Amino acid sequence: MHGAIITFSFALITLVVGVFFGYAFCKDSYEKKLSQAKQTADDIVSDAHKAAKSLKKETLLEAKDDIHKYREEQENELKERRQDIQKQENRALERQDILDRKDQSLEKREENIEKNENNITARQHKLDEKNKQLTDTLDEQKAELARVSNLTREQARKIILDNLNQELTHERATKIKESDEQARQYADKDAKALIVAAIQRSAADTVSESTVTTVTLPNEDMKGRIIGREGRNIRTIEALTGVDLIIDDTPEAVALSGFDPIRREIARMALEKLIEDGRIHPARIEEMVDKSRREMDDHIREVGEQTIYSLGINSINPDLIKIIGRMKYRTSYGQNVLSHSIEVAKLSAVMAAELGEDVMLAKRAGLLHDIGKAIDREVDGSHVEIGVDIATKYKEPEVVVNTIASHHGDVEPTSLIATIVAAADAISAARPGARSESMENYIHRLEKLENIADKHDGVDHSYAIQAGHEIRIMVKPEEISDDQAAILSRDVKKEIEDNLEYPGHIKVTVVREVRKVELAK
Repeated sequence: MHGAIITFSFALITLVVGVFFGYAFCKDSYEKKLSQAKQTADDIVSDAHKAAKSLKKETLLEAKDDIHKYREEQENELKERRQDIQKQENRALERQDILDRKDQSLEKREENIEKNENNITARQHKLDEKNKQLTDTLDEQKAELARVSNLTREQARKIILDNLNQELTHERATKIKESDEQARQYADKDAKALIVAAIQRSAADTVSESTVTTVTLPNEDMKGRIIGREGRNIRTIEALTGVDLIIDDTPEAVALSGFDPIRREIARMALEKLIEDGRIHPARIEEMVDKSRREMDDHIREVGEQTIYSLGINSINPDLIKIIGRMKYRTSYGQNVLSHSIEVAKLSAVMAAELGEDVMLAKRAGLLHDIGKAIDREVDGSHVEIGVDIATKYKEPEVVVNTIASHHGDVEPTSLIATIVAAADAISAARPGARSESMENYIHRLEKLENIADKHDGVDHSYAIQAGHEIRIMVKPEEISDDQAAILSRDVKKEIEDNLEYPGHIKVTVVREVRKVELAK
């Protein structure tokens, strides 16, 4: 009995211990499974969040693509509608033009019909008048016959002589009129022969003007030296001369582009000196440009002296000789003014000799008739007004002054020489190939572009370059600040847009350069 109790107690204890350990093991296993379930749930939630973000991005991208495609479709549709509207407008304009032309044609036809009707009416009136005159004449003759039949011999003789005298008077007047007409025809023929002879004796080549000068280089390496570090040498040359320096693929050559021949020639002389010297840097460039300007002044004087020497003209003021030389670098409608003036002088001399006028005075007047064009880009006024002022200032003869004033018909000529020079000027300008209006319009546009920039305060000088597609303005640094330079460029741009007609775009560049120099002793 006692042993059974012990056995039961042991079994009970064992059961309790087993239950305890079983509970503990189950709890631990449950907690592990719960932890794993939470981790799995967290992973699922995290993956769900990531999937939601990815889905959101994809949805936004798809929406943006749809919006972009819809916008493009709308823009294309709008563009097509605009094109359709433009086509319709063009068709309407074409129809309007056709209608206008038809209206003009109808108006011309109406005018022609009206003229024809007026002519027919006028002819009918003339026929009626002639019929009336014939009737009146017949009646007069009848009356005259009736009267003569009752006259004496002396009375009849007197009437016949009076009628014969009237007929002779009419015939004489007719002969005088025919003689005057014949004399006028011979005069026109002689004048034409005189002009032809003058042209043949003063034949001149056709003038061809260009705005580009080519400078030959000794080798291709020289292009890099001319460009300089970061292009500083090119900028210095263009700033000092106002000429566009073009360096392209042309072997061993660079081009100088500019509408002003004097600027272009100074740039060519300076560049050739730099190439020969080999030292090319901003300070040397400035030195060579100044030297070339002085040489150009001497060359212009030599051209003037050579011109008056070749024409045999004497006693011209030295300052006027220099102005004559400047005409070599001035063109009018593509025609070189000095060549034109020499040609006019020779033509005038030939015609003056044929007409018995002063040959030297005609030659002098012909040479100086366009002298105002030499400085009309620097002085306000027409070339005629400027030329009259110059001739008066240097005490030229009154015939020369009047020739300058009247060669375009502004005033009446007071001498035959003035008329001769006007005719010679027309001959020289009208010959085939002498002039080209497009060149003159191009130069006027560039001059106007520079004038727009030069009139602003603080501007030192300006250059139109790149065939008029850029205006480069050099300002005085002591008068214009950086902020004012920005305002100046905008003001010039606005004036160009308001006052100038031009193709494409024009770049306005304001250059403000400050130099500080100290001399070490």
